[in-house]
Amino acid sequence: METEQQLLEAIHNGERAAMRRLYDRYSGYTMAIVLRYIPEHEEVRDVLQDSFVKILMGIAKFNYRGEGSLKNWVSRVVVNEAIDHLRERHSVTFADTIPDMADEELPDMEDIPPEVLTEMIGRLPTNYRLVLNLFVFEQRSHREIAQLLGVKEVSSASIFFRAKRKLVKMIKDYQNKHKT
Repeated sequence: METEQQLLEAIHNGERAAMRRLYDRYSGYTMAIVLRYIPEHEEVRDVLQDSFVKILMGIAKFNYRGEGSLKNWVSRVVVNEAIDHLRERHSVTFADTIPDMADEELPDMEDIPPEVLTEMIGRLPTNYRLVLNLFVFEQRSHREIAQLLGVKEVSSASIFFRAKRKLVKMIKDYQNKHKT
Protein backbone atom coordinates (compact mmCIF):
# COMPACT_ATOMS: atom_id res chain seq x y z
CA MET A 1 0.00 0.00 0.00
CA GLU A 2 1.35 3.40 -0.88
CA THR A 3 2.15 5.82 1.91
CA GLU A 4 0.27 9.06 2.42
CA GLN A 5 3.31 10.93 1.14
CA GLN A 6 3.44 8.87 -2.05
CA LEU A 7 -0.28 9.38 -2.58
CA LEU A 8 0.06 13.14 -2.07
CA GLU A 9 3.00 13.31 -4.49
CA ALA A 10 0.95 11.49 -7.14
CA ILE A 11 -1.96 13.92 -6.60
CA HIS A 12 0.37 16.95 -6.76
CA ASN A 13 1.87 15.55 -9.98
CA GLY A 14 -1.59 15.62 -11.55
CA GLU A 15 -2.22 11.88 -11.53
CA ARG A 16 -6.01 11.68 -11.75
CA ALA A 17 -6.07 8.05 -10.60
CA ALA A 18 -4.42 9.18 -7.35
CA MET A 19 -7.50 11.22 -6.49
CA ARG A 20 -9.57 8.07 -6.89
CA ARG A 21 -7.14 6.17 -4.67
CA LEU A 22 -7.52 8.89 -2.03
CA TYR A 23 -11.29 8.47 -2.16
CA ASP A 24 -11.07 4.66 -2.08
CA ARG A 25 -8.64 4.77 0.82
CA TYR A 26 -10.72 7.04 3.06
CA SER A 27 -14.35 6.71 1.92
CA GLY A 28 -15.25 3.90 4.34
CA TYR A 29 -13.50 5.61 7.22
CA THR A 30 -15.18 8.94 6.52
CA MET A 31 -18.58 7.26 6.09
CA ALA A 32 -18.25 5.91 9.63
CA ILE A 33 -17.44 9.41 10.89
CA VAL A 34 -20.42 11.01 9.17
CA LEU A 35 -22.79 8.26 10.34
CA ARG A 36 -21.93 9.17 13.94
CA TYR A 37 -23.18 12.70 13.28
CA ILE A 38 -25.93 12.16 10.72
CA PRO A 39 -27.98 8.96 10.78
CA GLU A 40 -30.02 9.69 7.62
CA HIS A 41 -28.29 7.88 4.75
CA GLU A 42 -29.38 10.33 2.05
CA GLU A 43 -27.82 13.18 4.03
CA VAL A 44 -24.68 11.12 4.70
CA ARG A 45 -24.07 10.79 0.96
CA ASP A 46 -24.48 14.55 0.52
CA VAL A 47 -22.05 15.32 3.33
CA LEU A 48 -19.50 12.83 2.00
CA GLN A 49 -19.74 14.23 -1.49
CA ASP A 50 -19.35 17.81 -0.26
CA SER A 51 -16.47 16.74 1.98
CA PHE A 52 -14.53 15.07 -0.81
CA VAL A 53 -15.06 18.05 -3.08
CA LYS A 54 -13.51 20.25 -0.36
CA ILE A 55 -10.73 17.73 0.22
CA LEU A 56 -9.82 17.55 -3.46
CA MET A 57 -10.09 21.31 -3.89
CA GLY A 58 -7.94 22.01 -0.83
CA ILE A 59 -5.37 19.24 -1.04
CA ALA A 60 -2.87 21.48 -2.82
CA LYS A 61 -2.74 23.63 0.32
CA PHE A 62 -2.47 20.66 2.69
CA ASN A 63 0.79 20.66 4.65
CA TYR A 64 2.04 17.09 5.05
CA ARG A 65 3.46 16.51 8.55
CA GLY A 66 4.18 12.80 8.51
CA GLU A 67 2.26 9.57 8.14
CA GLY A 68 -1.23 9.95 9.58
CA SER A 69 -1.46 13.69 9.01
CA LEU A 70 -3.45 13.27 5.77
CA LYS A 71 -5.97 10.97 7.47
CA ASN A 72 -6.32 13.44 10.35
CA TRP A 73 -6.85 16.34 7.94
CA VAL A 74 -9.44 14.37 5.96
CA SER A 75 -11.21 13.59 9.26
CA ARG A 76 -11.30 17.25 10.27
CA VAL A 77 -12.73 18.29 6.90
CA VAL A 78 -15.45 15.63 7.18
CA VAL A 79 -16.33 16.51 10.78
CA ASN A 80 -16.52 20.23 9.92
CA GLU A 81 -18.71 19.47 6.91
CA ALA A 82 -21.03 17.32 9.06
CA ILE A 83 -21.29 20.12 11.63
CA ASP A 84 -22.02 22.70 8.92
CA HIS A 85 -24.67 20.41 7.49
CA LEU A 86 -26.35 20.00 10.88
CA ARG A 87 -26.32 23.76 11.44
CA GLU A 88 -27.92 24.43 8.06
CA ARG A 89 -30.58 21.74 8.05
CA HIS A 90 -31.41 20.94 11.67
CA SER A 91 -32.30 23.15 14.56
CA VAL A 92 -29.81 22.56 17.32
CA THR A 93 -30.49 23.96 20.79
CA PHE A 94 -28.31 23.98 23.87
CA ALA A 95 -29.11 24.32 27.56
CA ASP A 96 -27.05 26.54 29.86
CA THR A 97 -27.29 24.40 32.98
CA ILE A 98 -26.02 21.03 34.04
CA PRO A 99 -28.74 18.90 35.64
CA ASP A 100 -28.26 17.84 39.27
CA MET A 101 -28.01 14.10 38.77
CA ALA A 102 -25.33 11.54 39.50
CA ASP A 103 -23.00 10.92 36.59
CA GLU A 104 -23.47 7.37 35.33
CA GLU A 105 -20.48 5.39 34.19
CA LEU A 106 -20.77 3.72 30.82
CA PRO A 107 -21.52 0.02 31.20
CA ASP A 108 -19.24 -2.63 29.72
CA MET A 109 -19.88 -2.52 25.99
CA GLU A 110 -17.81 -5.48 24.74
CA ASP A 111 -20.97 -7.39 23.81
CA ILE A 112 -22.39 -4.56 21.69
CA PRO A 113 -21.53 -4.68 17.97
CA PRO A 114 -20.05 -1.40 16.64
CA GLU A 115 -22.91 -0.96 14.17
CA VAL A 116 -25.44 -1.21 17.01
CA LEU A 117 -23.57 1.43 19.01
CA THR A 118 -23.44 3.67 15.93
CA GLU A 119 -27.20 3.20 15.48
CA MET A 120 -27.78 4.11 19.14
CA ILE A 121 -25.74 7.28 18.75
CA GLY A 122 -27.73 8.03 15.60
CA ARG A 123 -30.97 7.90 17.63
CA LEU A 124 -29.77 10.64 19.98
CA PRO A 125 -31.16 14.14 19.38
CA THR A 126 -28.99 16.15 16.99
CA ASN A 127 -27.45 18.39 19.65
CA TYR A 128 -26.64 15.39 21.88
CA ARG A 129 -25.08 13.51 18.96
CA LEU A 130 -23.03 16.53 17.93
CA VAL A 131 -21.50 17.22 21.35
CA LEU A 132 -21.00 13.53 22.18
CA ASN A 133 -19.10 12.94 18.95
CA LEU A 134 -16.95 16.03 19.34
CA PHE A 135 -16.10 15.24 22.96
CA VAL A 136 -15.64 11.46 22.76
CA PHE A 137 -14.47 10.72 19.23
CA GLU A 138 -12.80 13.98 18.22
CA GLN A 139 -11.45 14.47 21.76
CA ARG A 140 -12.35 18.14 21.86
CA SER A 141 -12.65 19.95 25.18
CA HIS A 142 -15.92 21.58 26.19
CA ARG A 143 -14.19 24.94 25.67
CA GLU A 144 -13.29 23.97 22.08
CA ILE A 145 -16.78 22.60 21.42
CA ALA A 146 -18.34 25.80 22.78
CA GLN A 147 -16.16 27.93 20.52
CA LEU A 148 -16.85 25.73 17.50
CA LEU A 149 -20.62 25.78 18.03
CA GLY A 150 -20.89 29.35 19.32
CA VAL A 151 -22.38 28.36 22.69
CA LYS A 152 -21.37 28.61 26.33
CA GLU A 153 -18.96 26.04 27.72
CA VAL A 154 -21.54 24.98 30.30
CA SER A 155 -23.97 24.26 27.46
CA SER A 156 -21.53 21.80 25.92
CA ALA A 157 -21.00 20.08 29.27
CA SER A 158 -24.74 19.95 29.93
CA ILE A 159 -25.55 18.41 26.57
CA PHE A 160 -22.72 15.90 26.91
CA PHE A 161 -24.03 14.85 30.32
CA ARG A 162 -27.54 14.38 28.96
CA ALA A 163 -26.30 12.52 25.87
CA LYS A 164 -24.20 10.19 27.98
CA ARG A 165 -27.11 9.49 30.32
CA LYS A 166 -29.42 8.71 27.39
CA LEU A 167 -26.79 6.51 25.71
CA VAL A 168 -26.20 4.59 28.96
CA LYS A 169 -29.95 3.87 29.13
CA MET A 170 -29.99 2.63 25.52
CA ILE A 171 -26.97 0.40 26.18
CA LYS A 172 -28.50 -1.07 29.34
CA ASP A 173 -31.82 -1.66 27.55
CA TYR A 174 -29.98 -3.43 24.71
CA GLN A 175 -27.99 -5.56 27.14
CA ASN A 176 -31.12 -6.52 29.12
CA LYS A 177 -32.91 -7.43 25.89
CA HIS A 178 -29.99 -9.51 24.58
CA LYS A 179 -28.97 -11.38 27.75
CA THR A 180 -27.99 -14.96 27.11
